[in-house]
Amino acid sequence: MRQRVARVAVVAVLVALALLAVPLAVVIRGYLFADERGELEREALSAAVRVSPDFAAGDPVELPTGQSEGDLGIYDTAMRRRAGTGPASADAVTRRAVAGAVAQQDTGGELVVAVPVSSAEHVIGVVRASTSTTGVWKRVLAAWGALLAAALTAFGVALLLARHQARSLAAPLEALARTSQSVADGDLTARAAACGVAEIDQVAHSHNTMVDRLTHLLQHEREFTTNASHQLRTPLAGLQLGLETALSKPGADLRGAVEEALEQSHHLNDTIDEVLSLAKAPTAPNTTAASQTAAHLLERAELRWHGPLAQDGRRLQLTLDPAVTAEPLPRRTADQILDILLDNAHRHGRGTVEVTLRDLGEALAIDVGDEGSLSLPPSTLFERGSSTGPGQGIGLALATDLAQSAGGRLNITQTHPTRFTLLLPRGE
Repeated sequence: MRQRVARVAVVAVLVALALLAVPLAVVIRGYLFADERGELEREALSAAVRVSPDFAAGDPVELPTGQSEGDLGIYDTAMRRRAGTGPASADAVTRRAVAGAVAQQDTGGELVVAVPVSSAEHVIGVVRASTSTTGVWKRVLAAWGALLAAALTAFGVALLLARHQARSLAAPLEALARTSQSVADGDLTARAAACGVAEIDQVAHSHNTMVDRLTHLLQHEREFTTNASHQLRTPLAGLQLGLETALSKPGADLRGAVEEALEQSHHLNDTIDEVLSLAKAPTAPNTTAASQTAAHLLERAELRWHGPLAQDGRRLQLTLDPAVTAEPLPRRTADQILDILLDNAHRHGRGTVEVTLRDLGEALAIDVGDEGSLSLPPSTLFERGSSTGPGQGIGLALATDLAQSAGGRLNITQTHPTRFTLLLPRGE
């Protein structure tokens, strides 16, 4: 990337220098040769004004000192040199000047300028000035050398700027590539930083948005897996224990065991549906869930949790306000939240577990408490991963999500002894 950007910049500078330097070199050459011709013409004119009208009658002429490297001479109309230096017989350039106009020509390595001398509107002679083109070419080459030095300096500066610009453009893209590779390697916390280049910043923003969404989806998938594992483990263990007990106990009521297993399987099916529903729309209130009465909710909870608590020598006490016995509650959601709270009391609490259903007017309150005490700060209690024991800290976070999906709220209302309160809106 860097080499490509630098190469493009260098080629552009070379083309620009060529388009500028070549015409400028031609102009310099033309200017210096024209300047030398002008100087020769001024010397010839200076000599011409010294020629008297009697020059044609043989009056001698004293020419000014000419160029040290050139010739300055005067010729009569017979094209013979009468004074100064130069060829004894006039050349073609001098002959053209007899017509009355200044003549110039580059010939034989010389610059020649011929100026006519007039008297009474008649040409009486011609002043010829010449110099070698070697000196002019030296000036041209010196100017070309200065032009080349300036071009090389400009090329060097352009090369440094091109390398700097290449680094400025390539570095953010390289950093974005490293960030993308980090994400591909599993680091979902990697984010592309802004660099100040609008187009690259837009790509970085789109990349970060994509990673954020990907992170959210993966986190959602992980939470679904842990939620499903957490919610299915206890019912499956209870189902397996019930079937094993029925098989190993002589004279056991197999029909009752099958009916209990069937009820457990229905509950497992409801658990799967509820976890799937939460995974599809974790923040949307579940307004279309099937309902059950408050009395039925507590009856089902007692069937599931009386046995496990009794095995540990603990009691399950249920208190139901008669005014809300027939009040409808979201069946699957309320079952799942109540299971989580009872499992939490079973694992981390002690003593009698008490479930109370109260009427609060516009909402129903379900209190789940035990005789234990809370060791975690209430501010972190509902965060995923917070746990006071061997658990993974999933249950209360999941219960909070489930409560929100049903339009309710789960709070810790007492820490010594522990009591959680679930608030659910009353059915219309």
